[in-house]
Amino acid sequence: SLNKMNFITRLPALCLRKSKMQHRHQSNRRPAVPLGSRILTDPSKVFEHNMWDHMQWSQEEEESAKKKAAENSLVKVQWEDQDKYEREAKILPEEKRQELKREERSSECRKINSTNSFSHKNEMFDEGEKNWKKNYGGGSTAVQGYVYNKNQAEKPSENPQGKNCGEELGRLESFPGSDATYRILEVGCGVGNSVFPILEVLCNTPGTFLYCCDFASGAVELVKSHSSYNSAWCSAFVHDVCDDALPYPFPDEILDVILLVFVLSTIHPDRMQGVVNRLAKLLKPGGMLLFRDYGRYDTAQLRFKKGHCLSDNFYVRGDGTRVYFFTKDEIWNMFNLAGLTEVQNLVDRRLQVNRKKKVKMQRVWIQSKFQKPLLSLHNREETTKRHPY
Repeated sequence: SLNKMNFITRLPALCLRKSKMQHRHQSNRRPAVPLGSRILTDPSKVFEHNMWDHMQWSQEEEESAKKKAAENSLVKVQWEDQDKYEREAKILPEEKRQELKREERSSECRKINSTNSFSHKNEMFDEGEKNWKKNYGGGSTAVQGYVYNKNQAEKPSENPQGKNCGEELGRLESFPGSDATYRILEVGCGVGNSVFPILEVLCNTPGTFLYCCDFASGAVELVKSHSSYNSAWCSAFVHDVCDDALPYPFPDEILDVILLVFVLSTIHPDRMQGVVNRLAKLLKPGGMLLFRDYGRYDTAQLRFKKGHCLSDNFYVRGDGTRVYFFTKDEIWNMFNLAGLTEVQNLVDRRLQVNRKKKVKMQRVWIQSKFQKPLLSLHNREETTKRHPY
């Protein structure tokens, strides 16, 4: 299964061939490396495994899904309540804080082992909603405010516009990871469910550095206090991706990879394009954004009751967190407008089953790779003059 952990295990290979990225435009076909090889050929054996790959929907199933989504969208959440969910999106309820603490204690009790972490192919994707709801705890965005390293302020800095140019240049030259040659950003890291498996790979790859951020300061604090956290090759910070004026603790155009997994769906649709535009600016020419999120008519969408719909395909859960369900075309349009080029953009349909209860669930995700185009030789030279790292 080509999931988040597979991305992580292949990061060293990406480092080696970063200047020779392959352009594969296969949005209407299966990827060259299939998402999974467990194909259901005999319906009588459907409950022999928890998950089946590359499911094809019948026209009847498609129409039934559309009907259910239309029905649960008839009654919209009142405007005043929608505004409340937007305002309270950054608040981490106390019960969620306790969940984060329990998660951290549990993770400390087991040794960080990349082999074990990578072996559970559904940990971050197929069960993504469980982990991300627990990690985000509140809502609409995934990453908010930022925290510098130990030698810097612990509060978001003011917009540097208007500051002395020399002071600003000095700050940029000393940013975390400034000496690295390959940099990765995970947006919405939560308490580090994937941060530390990534670090298991990066610690053996010289010149690499991982940035990870989340909107919940409590979650970021837990990541930074973890025994496996090391500021030599990782910088965790709080950040609000919806705040265009809030700077990142590093310059634009320096990232080789951005992981955006089950994050964009938590943001209000009106703000999504701005978030993608800002992230695109962080990528260096040739840099790659890896995306995975909920697809239209996923079981999670069809299970909503009337009165939970905020707008078309955008819902609020019982705990106040929000979720949007994408189509492949929406994702293409959004990233294309941000100046990124499609490398892969596909619908991942799987059949998830509960073997004990004999329940079948049609899962739908969108999985994509978008790349920042390489600059012309002249522009590349100018960029190197501006950011010689």
